[in-house]
Amino acid sequence: MGILKSVFRALTWWDGQTLNTQLFTWRKGTKVGEDDQGNIYYRNADDSRRWVIFNGEMEASRVNPDWHGWLHHTWNETPTDKPLTHKKWEKPHVENLTGTALAYAPAGSIRQANPADRSDYEAWSPE
Repeated sequence: MGILKSVFRALTWWDGQTLNTQLFTWRKGTKVGEDDQGNIYYRNADDSRRWVIFNGEMEASRVNPDWHGWLHHTWNETPTDKPLTHKKWEKPHVENLTGTALAYAPAGSIRQANPADRSDYEAWSPE
């Protein structure tokens, strides 16, 4: 079963890192830090490449703004070395929930478990 899992891992990207990414990370990657979701961030020796290995589903919106700036060379200090100062009115980072059961649905939406009665709508019926 281990060989089958390795072959599947070499051909897919949605179930964690691929085999090639893992080999590249072992050979050239230097671990820089980890965020609160368990994502691990790496860079190569000359800092020309930076990447993230996701803990679980590979969804770009799971990278919080602090690490996003570091990944895109906006700043050189990692959030573990020099954390960003956040305003007290800022909400904590939340991944994109579109397409999940936790996505926002307004009160009258059919996606609600118990949709609210629509008093602002009257069905049209022809005469």
